Amino acid sequence: MSSMITLSPLDLSIAAFLVVALAVLSFRMKLGVTRQIVVAALRTTIQLLLVGMVLKTLFDHAAPWLLALIALVMVTTAGWEVMSRQTRRLAGIWGFATGTAAMTVSSFSITCLVLATVIRIDPWYTPQYAVPLLGMMLGNTMTGIAIGMERLTSTAWRDSAVIEGRLLLGQTWREAITEIRRESIRSAMIPTLNAMAVAGIVSLPGMMTGQILAGSPPMEAVKYQILIMFTISAGTGFGAILAVSVGARRLFDERQRLRLDRLTS
Repeated sequence: MSSMITLSPLDLSIAAFLVVALAVLSFRMKLGVTRQIVVAALRTTIQLLLVGMVLKTLFDHAAPWLLALIALVMVTTAGWEVMSRQTRRLAGIWGFATGTAAMTVSSFSITCLVLATVIRIDPWYTPQYAVPLLGMMLGNTMTGIAIGMERLTSTAWRDSAVIEGRLLLGQTWREAITEIRRESIRSAMIPTLNAMAVAGIVSLPGMMTGQILAGSPPMEAVKYQILIMFTISAGTGFGAILAVSVGARRLFDERQRLRLDRLTS
């Protein structure tokens, strides 16, 4: 198996030219996304270069406190992104805390379980394995929770009359919102289920592709990708169930009244 091919700045500039061409074309067509394309490309470059330098330092000095600090930054940023992606979100600290807590519980617990019992690396917090695995878990769980919470809050706002009608008919808050909660969780899991359904047929997942390009044997890359797909699906599902369930309860007070004033835009 051949070793990894090193990319030069010139190689990356060719790929960058494609993004510039896209930005120019969008400007000519007046699509209104030229600025977003340029800013996103710059952010990608800067953020990934910074991450590369941080990871190099982390890999050279595998200190638990440094890994914990990076994990804290990752989950805090992911929690903020979950909140910012929602049209209507839970007011106050609940908008940030609900998604962040759900991601922390699901992503961290599953990541630690996989590191300790499946990969069995010593020590279990070895950054080379812990950081990429946690990053993939958080990224996918973040997307699922954001979709689920967006569906929950937007539907509850839109169908508030239906929910209140059910409450007037004697249903509990759980019964009144159970269908909305179920659909919200299902929506949160659709992207992950779609990715699992087409993996290897329509697309080669990112981690598997990266390992193959780096020179790993294809079957080893496949086994790691199966592990990642299974853990991501579990993390996304558990995280979405927890976040949507907590969010649904927050929409009602102790007297089981629907409280739309607990939502903000």
